[in-house]
Amino acid sequence: MRTLLSRPIQVDPSFHIGLSLVVILAVAEIFAAASYYVVRARAARVSAQAVVPSVARPVASPVSATTPAPVTAQPAVSSAAVIPSPAPSLVDQLLRQGIELRDRGDMTNALGRFQEALDSEPNNTAVLEEIAKTYESMQLLDRANETWRRIKEMGPSAGAAYELADQRLKLGVSPLAATSDVASPSADVAARRDIGGNTEGSVMGITEVKTTETPDPDAEKNLTLQIGIKKQPAATVDHTKVKILVEFYDTVGDKDIKLTNADVNYEWLTSKHDWTETNPEVLSVRYLRAKTAGASSESALSEAAATVRPGQKGRAKGSAADSGKRKYLGYIIRVYYDDELQAVQAEPSRLLQHFPPSKSSSSQ
Repeated sequence: MRTLLSRPIQVDPSFHIGLSLVVILAVAEIFAAASYYVVRARAARVSAQAVVPSVARPVASPVSATTPAPVTAQPAVSSAAVIPSPAPSLVDQLLRQGIELRDRGDMTNALGRFQEALDSEPNNTAVLEEIAKTYESMQLLDRANETWRRIKEMGPSAGAAYELADQRLKLGVSPLAATSDVASPSADVAARRDIGGNTEGSVMGITEVKTTETPDPDAEKNLTLQIGIKKQPAATVDHTKVKILVEFYDTVGDKDIKLTNADVNYEWLTSKHDWTETNPEVLSVRYLRAKTAGASSESALSEAAATVRPGQKGRAKGSAADSGKRKYLGYIIRVYYDDELQAVQAEPSRLLQHFPPSKSSSSQ
């Protein structure tokens, strides 16, 4: 039997050298390939980042090309900084035109403008107030009172116009101020008026007039006025200088207006009636037209027609001989202090057109 024995194999040194060269070349090849792909990936990433802005730019570029940035920004700034004020309404324009016309003395066209405004807004208190003031300045007091009543019927919601209307209807229009406050707002008018509705500086005023009619089978008319007369809070009154004139008027044959020939009686309801306190002093004046009475001259009635001084009672006896032709119409109340007119009130107000009050009691 043959025995196999192993023995060392001798390797040629050139084999080792070749194998080393192959390994080095392989490593170099791998490194080169890796470097190639790394560089390529990096180039692709940079290219992708560059593509995004280039895609986004076309969206903004047409805007900048067609509408420059300053032009786009300018309208936004101007629209925010300058807000156009609303144009005045037609009613406001007509109201302003009417006031301007009235201030120039053109009452007819002024009323025309006010009426146009009222046609658009029938319950506009500012327009109604200006109409009433215009009628007052024209001495058309009946029409003025009708307009004041219309405002008063609206109630307190009419604001300052309601208060002014209530004052006008209660106190009448002072002849000293019938035209002075025509163009003034109602709030200014109220601030410049005293307790009697008169212009600033008047010492006394009429606070109220209460009318009461008593059924009387023996009389054609039995009517009583209660007149409240008050001084200014800071005023000092010498009661000997106070003069109150109350005149009643009748229609004669439904045509003429004459001083009454009925019986008129006067009585103070307050005990002192010297105005030492701030409360109103109340004068009661009674109109009595009997069904039968004696005759009295017109001049005698005019002389005794309700000239009242504090501390006195008065009685003016008249005649009802022509009672079938006469009919009660109304009254005028005048208050004088130190011979100067302080307040006046009439019902109906048109009596002031027929019998305008004198500024001095001595000229009565």
